[in-house]
Amino acid sequence: MIDARHRNTAFLVAGCFFMENLDSTIVTTAAPDIGESFGVPPTAVGLVMTAYLVTFSVLIPLSAWLTSRLGVRPVFLAAIVIFTLASLGCAASGSLPMLVAMRVMQGVGAAMMVPVGRMAVLSRTEKPDLLRMMAYIVWPGLLAPVVAPLAGALITTYASWQWLFLINVPLGVFASVAAWKLVREADSGTAQRPLDWLGLVLTCGGLGGLTFTAHLISDSDTSWPVTTTLTALCVACLAVAGWHLLRTPNPLVTLHTLRVPTFRLSQSSGFLFWIVVGAAPFLCPLMWQNVFGYSAITSGTLVLFIFVGNLAIKPATTPMLNHFGFRPVLLVSTITLALSMIGLGFTTASTPLPVLAALALLSGVARSVGLTAYATIGLSDVPPEQMRDANTLAATTQQLSTGLAIALATVALRLGAPLGEMVFGARSGAAYTVAFTLLGLAALIATAGALRLHPQAGNAVRTQASAASTPQPS
Repeated sequence: MIDARHRNTAFLVAGCFFMENLDSTIVTTAAPDIGESFGVPPTAVGLVMTAYLVTFSVLIPLSAWLTSRLGVRPVFLAAIVIFTLASLGCAASGSLPMLVAMRVMQGVGAAMMVPVGRMAVLSRTEKPDLLRMMAYIVWPGLLAPVVAPLAGALITTYASWQWLFLINVPLGVFASVAAWKLVREADSGTAQRPLDWLGLVLTCGGLGGLTFTAHLISDSDTSWPVTTTLTALCVACLAVAGWHLLRTPNPLVTLHTLRVPTFRLSQSSGFLFWIVVGAAPFLCPLMWQNVFGYSAITSGTLVLFIFVGNLAIKPATTPMLNHFGFRPVLLVSTITLALSMIGLGFTTASTPLPVLAALALLSGVARSVGLTAYATIGLSDVPPEQMRDANTLAATTQQLSTGLAIALATVALRLGAPLGEMVFGARSGAAYTVAFTLLGLAALIATAGALRLHPQAGNAVRTQASAASTPQPS
C-alpha cells in the first residue's frame, strides 16, 4: 500500500523534475533580452543553456556513488538548496560570465535532484505499486518542454528575464521544507565503495562532450567535419567507458543491470522514444511560424495541445497498463507517435487549425502513455540490490536523449532540405516533411523493440497480471 507520506514524496520529486526540465529550455526565448542586457549578441547566450545541460549530463552518473556514501536524504536536500541558490544567483548576475557560472551551479543541483529523489521514492516502493508511483513522477516532466517556450515569451514580454530564474526560488524553498519533512533518514544508504575515478573521467567526458556537440549542431552553423569529428571522439570515449565499467570491480555505474531484458528494452527503445518526444515541441513551432506564417502566440497555443493530450490520458494510463499489459500498450503508443509525427509532416498552411491541434493532442497522448510505460517496465524486474545503479543509468540515458533531441531534429531538418527537394520538388515545407517522417521512422524502430517483448513482460508491477511469476526469457 502507498501511504500519504510516500505519495507526497513522489509528488515532490515530480515537481523537481518539472522545475529542472523547465530550466533546460525556458531560456531560449529570452536570448535576445539577455543579450541586450549584457551587451552581447543573442547567439552568445546559447552558452547559458549549454552550460546547464552539459553540467547536468556530466554529473548524473556521480549521483549513485554520492548516495551510497552519504545517503539519499542529505544529497537530495543539498541538491535542492544548490539549485535554488544558483537560481537566485542567475537572477542577480550582472554579466554573461557570471550567469554562465551560476547556470553551471544549477546543473550541479539538477544532476543530483531528480535521480536521487527518485531513489528516495523507489527504495520504499513495492513492485505492485511501481506503476502508479512512476506515473506520478514522469508526467509532470513532460509538461516542461511544451510550456517552456510560451512561458518564457510571456515572462520576458510582461516582466524581465530575471523572473525566469526567480520563479524557482519560492518553489525551491517549498521543496526544501517538504524534503526535510518527507524524506526519512531510513532512506539513506551507508555502503562504502571507492570512487571509480577512471570511469568518472571517461563517462563524464563522453557525456559532456556529446551534449556540447549536440548543442553546437542545434545552435550554430558549425561545419559538419568539426561536429562529426567531435561526435566520433565522444562516442569512442563512451565505448571505452563501457568497456572499463564492465570490467572494474567497483564501477561508477553498473552496466550489468542491462542483463535484465525489460531494463535493456527501456534503455534502447525508450531512448529513441524520448528523442522523438523531445524533438516534436522544437520542430512544430518552427514549421508553423517559418513555413505556415503563424504568430508565436498561435504556434505556442497549438503546442499546448501536446500537454492537453498528456493531461487527458493521465487518469487512464495506469488502468490501461494494468488491464492490457506493457507489450500491447507500447505497441500502440509507439505506432501512434509515429503516425502523428508523419501526419504533422504532411500538413500545409491550408490545413485547418483543429486538425493540427488534433495531431498535436494525439502525439501528447502517445508520449504520456509510452514514457510512463518505459519508465515503469525498465525497473519492473530489476532486483532491489541493483535498483540504485539502474535508476542512475536510466536518468543518464533520459537526460542524454533530451540533450540530443533538438540536435538530431536539426540534423533531420538539414537533411530534409536536399531530400525534400529531390522527392517533393520546390514544395514549401518539404524539409519539414522529411524531418517529421524521419522522426516517425525512429518511433517505429521503438515499435520493433516492443514487438520483441515477452507477452508477460512487466507483470511483476501489474495489479491484474495473471502470471506474474512466469520467468522472463533473456
